[in-house]
Amino acid sequence: METLEFVIYPDGRVQEKVTGIVGSSCAEVTAAIESRLGIVLTQEQTSEYFAQPVQQSASVETRASFSEW
Repeated sequence: METLEFVIYPDGRVQEKVTGIVGSSCAEVTAAIESRLGIVLTQEQTSEYFAQPVQQSASVETRASFSEW
């Protein structure tokens, strides 16, 4: 599940935390929000940022052989 968490401090600073998005696509999700909030002072990537999406592929080969007895 994708979540965006915002903490707004009394001095106006906003802390944003993104979870559930694998890879750098989280930057695309938050870009519009960040542009309206103001200047981004720091960014810290989580392990999810550096993770690679899992690609699953499956192929099955079946063979039928009959005895010539």
